[in-house]
Amino acid sequence: MFMDNKHKIVQILSDGEFHSGEVIGEQLGISRAAVSGHIKSLSNIGLDIFSITGKGYQLAGGLSLLDLKKIKQNCSVNNELELFPVIPSTNEYLMGLIKSKTDLSDGHTILAECQTQGKGRRGRTWQSPYGSHVYLSQYRTMDSGLSAASSLSLAIGLAVLNTINAFSNKKCELKWPNDLLVEGKKIAGILVEAEGQADGVCHLVIGVGINIDMPKASALDIEQPWTDLNTITDNTIDRNQFIAKLLEQLESVYQEYSDNRLDNLANQWNQNNAFVNQIVELRSTSKVQVGKCLGIDTSGALLLEDLTTKVISKIFGGEVSLRKKKVES
Repeated sequence: MFMDNKHKIVQILSDGEFHSGEVIGEQLGISRAAVSGHIKSLSNIGLDIFSITGKGYQLAGGLSLLDLKKIKQNCSVNNELELFPVIPSTNEYLMGLIKSKTDLSDGHTILAECQTQGKGRRGRTWQSPYGSHVYLSQYRTMDSGLSAASSLSLAIGLAVLNTINAFSNKKCELKWPNDLLVEGKKIAGILVEAEGQADGVCHLVIGVGINIDMPKASALDIEQPWTDLNTITDNTIDRNQFIAKLLEQLESVYQEYSDNRLDNLANQWNQNNAFVNQIVELRSTSKVQVGKCLGIDTSGALLLEDLTTKVISKIFGGEVSLRKKKVES
């Protein structure tokens, strides 16, 4: 009930108008003090709510909330969808369903308005303020084992890229193995997690986070260059339409990957490689490699050419970080 009341307050304030604490309390059957407590909690998860004595509370700029009915009306793919106002992590929730042997249909998708423990790659936190971005996790299953899914994040990157480019005037690019950049700044990330056997049925959670409209307060906690769709486009993004397009792209790319792995997708990935033919650093826990980034092969390996010997190394995913090498002055 506590979270239900919070979400109901957001729905009331989403029109961007002032609403008094007394009237909100009457609508929800709670005290003004309880309303004030909920407002404080909502501010803590990224909502820009302020109050003026005699006028009440206002959500700055209003808010367009996710609506499963609108998403389905705009989408040609018939996935099972679940929407949560607030959840610790969409990936963790879906992985929990897998481990509990819940019967899930292929393509079952979890959406959230906010994540309190959003996950990025290598254990990093993914900033997930309320009603601002896209937080999506999708269930998939493969019969050919964990190894078959090893390069799936590269394919999913193309689905995200195609969706962003459909709404943006500025070109989105791919950074191996699972980031998307616009003008060198991160706009989206992918986290694929797996549960299963090396040579048997494999259960997959495909996590996608995309910056749509970053609140100023949340931006202060990000330690790398970032951008969002509302910054790089002329029009305000409708998240319901955006998610509908994303679901269609995920379905199309996943089916291609299931049938042919990266045989046909590798060339598309390389055409959108953010670091093509650039000098890069590849950092792992044990060493730093410098070389020319040539792209990927059909196994998903990064091709790194040594600057001296011209020998090409194949780098597979893991605890590695890729970045453009800084030019020394």
